[in-house]
Amino acid sequence: MAGKRAALAAVLIVAGTVSACGGSAAPPGPPPGGGTAGPAAGAPATETNPPGDIPDNQAYVPFSPPGGGFTVKIPEGWASTANGTTTTFTDKLNQVQVAVAPVPSAPTPESVRASDVPVWQKQVPRFALGAVSTVQRPAGVAVLAKYQGDSAPNPVTGKVVRDAVERYVFFHAGKRVDLTLSGPVNADNVDPWRTVTESLRWQ
Repeated sequence: MAGKRAALAAVLIVAGTVSACGGSAAPPGPPPGGGTAGPAAGAPATETNPPGDIPDNQAYVPFSPPGGGFTVKIPEGWASTANGTTTTFTDKLNQVQVAVAPVPSAPTPESVRASDVPVWQKQVPRFALGAVSTVQRPAGVAVLAKYQGDSAPNPVTGKVVRDAVERYVFFHAGKRVDLTLSGPVNADNVDPWRTVTESLRWQ
């Protein structure tokens, strides 16, 4: 009798072991809170603009200096200051400067390198000249000088910004018009600067 009980106990032990090994693990449940792990598929990325980017919806207004003989579009709402025949428009880190001067002949890339660049080197901190070339605009051919330089220190924070500058030199009927466009080197203002330079019209 004792032998039969021992045999029956052995059979039960083996059956229990087989049953335990044959079970499958339960699938993992959802993360706490019922959400899904990681960012949602297809979610749009947050857009950020580098400092100095001019908004795409920026409006422009015509500007014509007294006796200038031309008009040019300037971003609306920018602050302006006048110093003789030079008018400067600023907004945050960007600037558009319009200057008029009488000259006997049309400037060329060679004359700008020889006569203007040395002056800019003295005026612009850490001046670094880029390309000097000619470009076609509705108002005619202009000399385009690209360079970089440090801005004046912010009067409150003292911070200095590294600016990228595009200077367009136009000529018509004995007048030279300089459109100087500047903003932080990381800003993407290609379209606004083209809007300004393509808007110049002689009167």
